[in-house]
Amino acid sequence: MTRLSEFAPAKVNLSLHVGPPKENGRHDLVSLVAFADVDTADVITAEPASHFSLAVDGPYAEQSGPAKHNLVLKAARAMNDALDGNAPTLAFRLIKNLPCAAGIGGGSADAGAALRLIVRAHGGETVQARAETIAPLLGGDVLACFRNLPGLMTGEGENFDPVLSVPRIPAVLVNPGIACPTGPIFAAYDDVAPNALPDHPPLPDNRTAIRAFLSWLRDNTENSLETPAMSKHPEITRTLATLQAVPGARLIRMSGSGATCFALFDSMDAAEDAAVSLSRRNADWWVRATMLGAGS
Repeated sequence: MTRLSEFAPAKVNLSLHVGPPKENGRHDLVSLVAFADVDTADVITAEPASHFSLAVDGPYAEQSGPAKHNLVLKAARAMNDALDGNAPTLAFRLIKNLPCAAGIGGGSADAGAALRLIVRAHGGETVQARAETIAPLLGGDVLACFRNLPGLMTGEGENFDPVLSVPRIPAVLVNPGIACPTGPIFAAYDDVAPNALPDHPPLPDNRTAIRAFLSWLRDNTENSLETPAMSKHPEITRTLATLQAVPGARLIRMSGSGATCFALFDSMDAAEDAAVSLSRRNADWWVRATMLGAGS
């Protein structure tokens, strides 16, 4: 086997409807997700080795924490257990381009990409099926990130159904440079959570024009965690307000539990112009123009 590589694109929650806390402390949800292009992604390579290992480089390597606790290695070891010790042992290298604790599934995207690498290295439908079984056990976003397609996450994230009606959407992703761990945001949400999972309307049956789709998204969906996140992190409030003033932005929202926010546009030219302007005025922000849809 030669060296293999996979992109781990940013995951964006176009919608995120969250229910009240359950007895296990977790939450049912319905979330429409889409993935950035490879220009907004971590990169993972793997090559044969005598044992599983991981080296982490890139601008957010230090932020990602010790390699031994990384989801990439957890995914590899879980697959090895599921395959009775017969998974190919690989040396992984992760180039960490995405900010951590940012609401865009960075760690989950890395785990999903690692699972795809193991499937490619081992081969076979059985391995693919095992990976899909293991992915939800690693985290709520991992199955969606493994599939790397637009789709609906349901349950606690362990269910994922691809949605082909989502058009390709020009976007700008912005992180104001703060970490936003999930736990405190859900704790704040629990204080104001509704008694039931908020309704999420069915998606359009057919792929629609971008402007019509964005209107549907704006009028029918939300991110339930946006207000709790804003209460914990005023930077998110300021980021959303800044995006509201961007010319041509059709929908402004926060992704996941924050702190990354996004603006959606009719055209890639408008998104790229917005990214240039935002970067010039906010040098300490992480800003990326990309196309949402399928990832790599």
